[in-house]
Amino acid sequence: MKLGIVGLPNVGKSTLFNALTNAGAESANYPFCTIEPNVGVVAVPDSRMDYLAAMYSPEKYTPAVIEFVDIAGLVRGASKGEGLGNKFLSHIREVDAIIHVVRCFNDDNIIHVDGAVDPMRDVETINMELIFSDMEMVERRIDRVKKAMKGDKTLAGELALFERIYKTLSDGFTARTIELSDDERAMLYDTPLLTMKPVIYAANVSEDEAGAEPMDNPHYVKLKEFAAGEHAEVLPVCAQIEAEIAELSGEEKQAFLEDLGIAESGLDRLIKASYSLLGLISFLTAGPKEVRAWTIVRGTRAPGAAGKIHSDFERGFIRAEVVSFADLERIGSMNGVKEAGLLRSEGKEYVMQDGDIVVFRFNV
Repeated sequence: MKLGIVGLPNVGKSTLFNALTNAGAESANYPFCTIEPNVGVVAVPDSRMDYLAAMYSPEKYTPAVIEFVDIAGLVRGASKGEGLGNKFLSHIREVDAIIHVVRCFNDDNIIHVDGAVDPMRDVETINMELIFSDMEMVERRIDRVKKAMKGDKTLAGELALFERIYKTLSDGFTARTIELSDDERAMLYDTPLLTMKPVIYAANVSEDEAGAEPMDNPHYVKLKEFAAGEHAEVLPVCAQIEAEIAELSGEEKQAFLEDLGIAESGLDRLIKASYSLLGLISFLTAGPKEVRAWTIVRGTRAPGAAGKIHSDFERGFIRAEVVSFADLERIGSMNGVKEAGLLRSEGKEYVMQDGDIVVFRFNV
C-alpha cells in the first residue's frame, strides 16, 4: 500500500512524514523544500504479531509494511504547470490513497504560503488543481467515446457517465462525491482520476489539542463537515508531537503518550484509518521459522490469500487450516485451540477474516 502525503507548503507535511517514517526528509520554513518525493517504508504495528512472536520465538519477524511518499508542495496553478505542478500531479497518480495534511493551528512564527491560516481555502486550492487535471482527462475521454459511438451505440451509458463526471468537476466538486454503481466503477478502471482516490485529511492541530478530537477548534470542525460531504475521513494529529514521539524508545514512547493522555500515536491511527479506507485486512502465518502478516483486500477468498504467499499455493489450493487470533489469545496455546475444536478446515469459498492465523495445504 502506497500513501501519498500532500499539502500546501508549510502546513507540517514533511514534519509529519519524518515523524511517521524517521526518514529524515528535509523540513524547513520555506516553500518547495520538498522537490523529489521522499519515500519511507514503515512496519505496520500489530500487537497480534508480538503475541505470536512471544509464543514461537521465530527466526524471522516480518510485519506488513506501508509506504509513505512525501510529495512536493503544491500551489495554485499547478495544473497549468505552476510551481512544481507537473511533478506533483505525476507523483500523486502513483499512490493508492492520499493523506492531505491541512494546517489547523495558528503560529505567527511559521509563515503560510497564502498569508493566513484558512484550512478550507487550502483544501480548495489543492482540490481545484486536481479537479482541473481530471477535467482535461475526462474531456479527452468524452471525445473518444463520441467518436467510437458512431459505430457502437452501446457506449451511450459510458458517455452519460463521463458527462456526469465532467459536470460534477466543473461545478467544483471532486469525483469522490459521485455515487457510482459497480458497472460505472468498471467503466472508470482505465481512467485514473485523481479526485477519485480515497483521502484522509490529516488535520495538523496544536500541541494542546493532540489528546482528543478538538471540537472547540473551528478550523477542525469546518474541515470535518466538508470531509463528510466528500466521503473522506479526518484524522486530528499534531505533527510536532509525532516528531517528538518518533525520537523515543518503546517504553519512553508509551510513557510519553500516557502523560499526554493519548492512547495511540498518530502513526497507529493513520495506518488503521488507511486500512479501513482502502478496505484492507491482515492474515497471519506463524511458526518457529517466521511470524508474518500479509495484507489483503477485505472479501478475499482463501485461494486468493494463499496466492499472496506464492502462486503455487493458489494454483494447487486444497484447503486452509484456520485459527482465529481471538480464540488463540483467549485459550493461550495452539494445542489448546485444537483440543477445543477451534482449528477449522476451510475450502475455496471461505472469505478470509482479519486476524486469521492460517496454514495453507496445496498440491501442484
